[in-house]
Amino acid sequence: MNTIIFSARIWFISSLLLDMGVLIICLILYPLGWYYFLPALLAILAGSFPVFIVLAILLPVIKRLIDSFNNKIYLTILACGICALIYGSFGYLLGATKFHTSDYWSTDGLKILLAITGILFCISLIALYLSKNQLSKYFEYSKNISLTNKNRNMETSNYAESNPAEYKTSRSNKILIKGAITAGLIGIMMIPTVFISDLVHERQARNESVVKEVDSRWAMAQTLTGPYIYLPYKKIVMDASNKPALVTSHLLMLPDNKQVDGKIDHELRERSIYKVLLYRAAISDQGNFILQLPKDITSDQVQWADTKICFGISDFKGIEERLVIRFNGTDNELSPGLPSDDADEKGLSAPIVITASDMGKPLNYQIHLKIKGSEMLHFVPLSGNSHYTLESTWPSPSFDGNNLPSERTVSEKGFTAAWNFNKANLPFGTVLNDFKFDQSALAFGVTIVQPADQYAKTNRSIKYAILIIGLTFSLFFIIELMQHKPIHPVQYVLIGLGLVIFYSLLLAISEFLDFDYAYLIASVATILLIGLYAKSHFKSWKSAGIFSGVLILLYGFIFVLIRLEDTALLVGSIGLFVILALTMYASKKVNWYGQADTVLLQ
Repeated sequence: MNTIIFSARIWFISSLLLDMGVLIICLILYPLGWYYFLPALLAILAGSFPVFIVLAILLPVIKRLIDSFNNKIYLTILACGICALIYGSFGYLLGATKFHTSDYWSTDGLKILLAITGILFCISLIALYLSKNQLSKYFEYSKNISLTNKNRNMETSNYAESNPAEYKTSRSNKILIKGAITAGLIGIMMIPTVFISDLVHERQARNESVVKEVDSRWAMAQTLTGPYIYLPYKKIVMDASNKPALVTSHLLMLPDNKQVDGKIDHELRERSIYKVLLYRAAISDQGNFILQLPKDITSDQVQWADTKICFGISDFKGIEERLVIRFNGTDNELSPGLPSDDADEKGLSAPIVITASDMGKPLNYQIHLKIKGSEMLHFVPLSGNSHYTLESTWPSPSFDGNNLPSERTVSEKGFTAAWNFNKANLPFGTVLNDFKFDQSALAFGVTIVQPADQYAKTNRSIKYAILIIGLTFSLFFIIELMQHKPIHPVQYVLIGLGLVIFYSLLLAISEFLDFDYAYLIASVATILLIGLYAKSHFKSWKSAGIFSGVLILLYGFIFVLIRLEDTALLVGSIGLFVILALTMYASKKVNWYGQADTVLLQ
């Protein structure tokens, strides 16, 4: 069969299959765009014309230099795979000109590369399958060459005895080609892991959206500020026309001493398959104010009747009881609204009675509040000297903010923590004329988020997929050569899919059970699947035991790496070194150049 005609057939069928895929997508997303079929076909033919040229050059070379029909087929498939990889790389670089984010180079771009390569390679395989008769005629395959196993062995023996060098070269080429195809299949089997990684992120986002939905109906993270006193006063300033004008300004008076004690009780609410962690907190806040006016403000300027005491809270929905603050022996009920948004955007306030005679005296206050919230409970230390203590039965806290607890105790029964502040380590005094600092930079507290670390652990295990798939394929390849029982590429794909489904099982089961149990169930199921498949192919329980044992060690090794944090790199590097050493030791028994075949032929 003519090379140009055969190359054109593969080129045209591949382009037509790709164009049919474009047509299907258009009919699904934009039904009225069916007429794009013909222009798209012309564009695809033009864009893939280099493939036609490559096939027209390589096919005669393969036909002339390679003797084995199977090796010719393998090399043709390999050539198609390399072309698909080149186009995938071109798509990767083309996307890089449009997207300049770090995620593109590490994940998104890799997905584009693998997706384009995988799609084009599969299309080329379909085109070769549809042209299998022409392929056989082109490489001059004849059924007369197909003999029984006995006759084939006899002819191989005679050929090897008469042409030992050519026989060894042919066998070496076959191993090399099969190894290249196996390596290519390892790369192709990494494509599904990219989509499973996306699935992990999708499920994690779904979990986070459910948590946020429940949080918004319960109460969001709470940040408490205060109490502090709003003290308005009059002053004279020069206006734009350089005339004196009377304006109203204000001071914020902070407590001199403050003692806060809080107890947090957690609650787990179920929503669908997810569990949302919420909390209720009972907080006692007491201390005193010692009011001092700045030197440039006199008591006559102060509007004592408009004085208010304020308390900041980020989410009113979390207030479970009415708030009453006892100030200077008098109870004052707080109501929503603040006279000034200098310190807080949201909060409560109440008018209080202060006179000029109260200046310099300790004015005690006390407030008890019960609030509910989610994720975090933070405080802003607006006071001269303050001491905060928190306790809870939640065993996994995360202490936030720029100030860590001065004392803390964490156990399975819960935690206790204490923070201390004084006038020397805060960037303000107790009298504020201008609130010029970032409140969020001072906030501190605790986060009690339910740890959804099964998604992070699943993602970490997916990062080691290349190790599992690569070593498993390598082991199958080595045993295939040692036992002379070849494995078809389709069988490699099935084995790879079994290894990939492990991560899907792990993700699904870990949403219902603890990650450790999910990992055990998914790994046992995968090991049994691969082990029994190896038994059915090699007809040997010993081979099945070898595969099962290796997979047990690999999955166990990866589980240890997932559990480790600080020493994961060290342990992983040592483990990979040992695995490489064992693989090199096992591969020394492989007849890479066929020298040991003479034993079989004698």
